[in-house]
Amino acid sequence: MSFTLEDLPYAYDALQPYLSRESFEYHHDKHHATYVTNANNLIKGTEFEGKPIEDVIVAAYGKNTPIFNNVAQHYNHHHYWKWMKPKGGGPIPGKIEKLLVDSFGSVDKFKEDFQKEGLAQFGSGWVWLEVKDGKAAIRKTPNAENPLIHGAAPLLVADVWEHSYYIDYRNRRADYLKTFLDHLVNWEHVEEMYDTAM
Repeated sequence: MSFTLEDLPYAYDALQPYLSRESFEYHHDKHHATYVTNANNLIKGTEFEGKPIEDVIVAAYGKNTPIFNNVAQHYNHHHYWKWMKPKGGGPIPGKIEKLLVDSFGSVDKFKEDFQKEGLAQFGSGWVWLEVKDGKAAIRKTPNAENPLIHGAAPLLVADVWEHSYYIDYRNRRADYLKTFLDHLVNWEHVEEMYDTAM
């Protein structure tokens, strides 16, 4: 089984004015594509070949850094595209809203904490909403790391590597994160990930 770079789930210009066609052409077609190519080349003939991607990520972490980095980055990006949609943000499905309120006190507090952690991630990385033992939490991770290696299930992510937002936001990571939550999040994919996790 090899990894595949799937097409974006929307047109390249579908998230304008928040993320541009140029941004996706670089981020999806170049950055993500490179991770897929590298992952496929690195995994051939190893103990990880043919295993589910989640299993490869967990097993390779701390054992085979090149495989972990490329496979995890493929996984992270694969879902990152799906966690956005045209006319995103908006109403949150009831069960997810309840999870956020139960875990953070309110949806606004979740958004505040998510943005704060995203800004606090030094250098390249990600900010996640994750669930573990029925409780949601926010985790920032460096480089390719994700909640799977910590025994948690990812529900949502914002990519805070500079290449994910620099074309459209330059160094304004705070503006990018606020826009992501207010106008881009695909809460239905969050709900799908939650249902799978539970």
